[in-house]
Amino acid sequence: MQKHHNRTISLSAKIAAYVFALFSVIAPARAQWSIMKADADSLIKAGSDHIYNMQFERASADFGKVSQMYPEHPASYFLDAMVEWWRIKTVDNPKDEALEQAFMTKIDKAINVSQKLLDQSEYDITGLFFKAGALGYRGRFYAERERWVKAAADGKDALEMLQKAQRIAPGNHDILLGTGLYNYLAQALPEQYPALKSVMFFLPAGNKQVGLSQLVAASNKARYAATESKVVLLQVYSMFEKNPDELLKLSTELHAKYPNNPYFHWYLGRAYTQLGYTDKMEETWREIVKAAIDKKPGYNRSYAREALYYIGQALMARGEYEDALKYFYKADEAGRSLTRDDDGWILHTNMNIGKIYDMQGKRDLAVKQYSKIMSWREKFSSKYDQQFQMAQELIQKPYGQ
Repeated sequence: MQKHHNRTISLSAKIAAYVFALFSVIAPARAQWSIMKADADSLIKAGSDHIYNMQFERASADFGKVSQMYPEHPASYFLDAMVEWWRIKTVDNPKDEALEQAFMTKIDKAINVSQKLLDQSEYDITGLFFKAGALGYRGRFYAERERWVKAAADGKDALEMLQKAQRIAPGNHDILLGTGLYNYLAQALPEQYPALKSVMFFLPAGNKQVGLSQLVAASNKARYAATESKVVLLQVYSMFEKNPDELLKLSTELHAKYPNNPYFHWYLGRAYTQLGYTDKMEETWREIVKAAIDKKPGYNRSYAREALYYIGQALMARGEYEDALKYFYKADEAGRSLTRDDDGWILHTNMNIGKIYDMQGKRDLAVKQYSKIMSWREKFSSKYDQQFQMAQELIQKPYGQ
C-alpha cells in the first residue's frame, strides 16, 4: 500500500511541475521584435524554420548573425537555446551532460539579456516575453529531470510575466499561444489527472474551448508563433481531444513543410494508427525505421522501437503472424536498450507475441510469454494493473477463445 502511495505522490509531483512549466509558455516570446529591421526579422524566421527541419547548425548561424546585429536583444539568444532543446528532444540519451550544459548556458544568457531590458523598464514587452519563455523552457527542463522545486518556481515566475505581457498587448496573435495553452491545460489537466486539482486551486481557472480557439487562431494568424502553436495542437489533438482527423491534417501539413523532423513524422504515423488506416500506417512507420537505419538526425532508437512495434501490429492485423513476430521481437530488443520509462511498450509488445502464439496454436509458448509478463508485476507501475490482469486471464484461457 505504501509503495502505491509513493507512486501516486511521485506522479502528482511530476505532473504538477510539468504544469507549472508548460503554463509559462515560451514561444509567444517571439511576438514583439519591432526594434529589429527586416533583415534580422528574416534571419529569425529562417533560423526558426531550420530548427524545425533539424538543420541545427544553419539555425545557430542565423541567430549568431542576429546577435551581432542586435547584441542587446534577447531573441537570438533565446532561439539559439531552442536549438539545444530540440537536440535534447531527439537524441537517444536525453540526459547527455554536454547537451544539458549547452542548453543551460544559452538559456541563462537569454534570461540575463532579457533582465537587462526589464531593469530599464518593468513593462518592457520584449524583456517580459523572452524572460518568460526562457524560464518556461528551463522549468520544463527541470521537470523532466524531476527537480520539482526548481521547475515549479520557474514556471510560476514565467506565468506571472506572461500574464503581465498579455495585459500590455492583449490583441497580439502570438500571445494567443501562451493564453491558449494556459486556458486549455488549466481545465484539461485536472480532468485527466484529478491529483492536480489541489495545485490548480491556486491558479486562475481555465476554459478548454476558449483555449482551443486561441491556439487555432495563433496557428493561423500568429506571425512568429504559428508553427509552435501547431506543435502544441498536435499534443492537444492526440492526448486530450482524441481527434485523429485533425491530428492527421496537422501532422500531414507539418511533415510536408519540415520533412526532416522526426517528431512530425512520428505524429503522422500516430494519426494513421489511430484512424486504423493500416496501409498508410505501415508505410509511414517503415519510413521511420528506414530513416533510423540511415541515421538521419533525430530518428533515434525510441522512434525506431515504436515504428517496429506498429509495423508488427499492421502485419498481425493482416494475419501475417511470422513476420509480425519478427518485428515485435525487434521492437522488444530495441526497447530494452533505452534508458527511458518504457514499461507500457514492453508489456504491449510481449502481450502481442503471446497472442500470436495462441493464434498459431503454440499454447506452451503463449503461456511462457504471459508468465513472463506476470513476473514484472511488482516492479512495474500500478497503472498497468489491467495489463497484468489480462495476462493472468490468458494464462487460464487462450486468446481468442
